[in-house]
Amino acid sequence: MYGVRTRIKISIKSLLTHAVLWIFVGIILVPILWTFFTSLKTPVEIAHGTILPEAWRWENYRIAWEQADFPRKFLNSFIVAITVTLGQIVTSAMAGYALARMEFRGRDLIFNGAITSMLISEQIIIVPLYVMLAKFGWIDSYKGLAIPWFFNGFGVFLFRQFFLTIPKDIEEAAIVDGASRFRILWQIMLPLATPAVLTLFMFTFIAEWNSLFKWLIIVKSPEMRNVQLGLTIFQEQFIAQYNLLTAATILVSLPSVILFLIGQRYYIKGIATTGVKG
Repeated sequence: MYGVRTRIKISIKSLLTHAVLWIFVGIILVPILWTFFTSLKTPVEIAHGTILPEAWRWENYRIAWEQADFPRKFLNSFIVAITVTLGQIVTSAMAGYALARMEFRGRDLIFNGAITSMLISEQIIIVPLYVMLAKFGWIDSYKGLAIPWFFNGFGVFLFRQFFLTIPKDIEEAAIVDGASRFRILWQIMLPLATPAVLTLFMFTFIAEWNSLFKWLIIVKSPEMRNVQLGLTIFQEQFIAQYNLLTAATILVSLPSVILFLIGQRYYIKGIATTGVKG
């Protein structure tokens, strides 16, 4: 009798848990589905509050793509996002390896400084940064949009924690064979830290792809606008055409969604390793 009651309690608890989870799934999916269906409707269907489009107007995506001049903006976003992402992987891997494996004075201070930098938003430093970029002649250029963002405190923390989980025997064997620190890092440690590399790649690329603030400050010419800035201007021009607005929004969001779906397994594994050792 006791076993039956226990099983009933477990079943009820499981049912309630799944019900709550499905409620949250619905809360997340409803806006996404509404946006998708709206992007395929006509203005008349939107005005009448039609839930599903009578005919799926895929040409809305073509019109939004052409009207917003997305080809150039996608190229700008990709160049800056991939440059910043690779730059952060290189600097974070080097700093993380040094902080995890090398003994030197001030190591803990540098690590604490890297962690503290995560609390500083780009809005706080944008004025002195803009003055510096202006003196360098980097305003309205890929260099100004990419190079100042090569450092990432989270990336340093992520790589340091991951390198701490790698046995020292592997590194010591390489040192005995005459391998330098750089060779150990790039040929031994970094391949073993693939989950951390992919996690930082996904984090940084998505953040840069969705970046808007620095583009508003640094970019002057229409040719240098990114997808987010282009979407903002597109919204001002087509504020009453919700079908084109939602189509443009989905086009801009697709790269981030696809990248996350592809790399979510490595993302979860990479994040799980950050707290293994201190």
